[in-house]
Amino acid sequence: IAAHFGNGVLQTSGELDRGALRKLIFEHPEQRRWLEALLHPLINQEIVSHLAKAKSPYAILVSPLLIESGQSRMVNRLLVIDVPQRVQIERTMLRDSSSQEQVEAILKVQIQREDRLRHADDVLVNDRDHAWLNSEVARLHHFYLTLRGGQS
Repeated sequence: IAAHFGNGVLQTSGELDRGALRKLIFEHPEQRRWLEALLHPLINQEIVSHLAKAKSPYAILVSPLLIESGQSRMVNRLLVIDVPQRVQIERTMLRDSSSQEQVEAILKVQIQREDRLRHADDVLVNDRDHAWLNSEVARLHHFYLTLRGGQS
């Protein structure tokens, strides 16, 4: 990655500067496509390896590009964690110290919210408090266990 993009995507420690890389690839779509072509096959190999080792009744694959990258073909059931776009932008700005423009650029390359929801088998709306969210996660967990014959 550094050989392709240069030292500007590295911190002084030599670690990847995710913010600098994010800014660069969303300003230059061809660079984003290059990075995705490099990383997606490697990520898919890791996913397949981890899923093969899973001993739990079900495994959860977390991926912001699950549908766009084709990773959705690896799953039997698709759970979408949904949130109104305004809340998603606010949370992402806080989490990543990104500007609103950066977050909107990232969202622009992702599948539209309506399309993502159309792919979903289950939807969990994450716009309320933690107590409610925890109860919904517990409900889904029990439901997923029933899909596996109640095995835990």
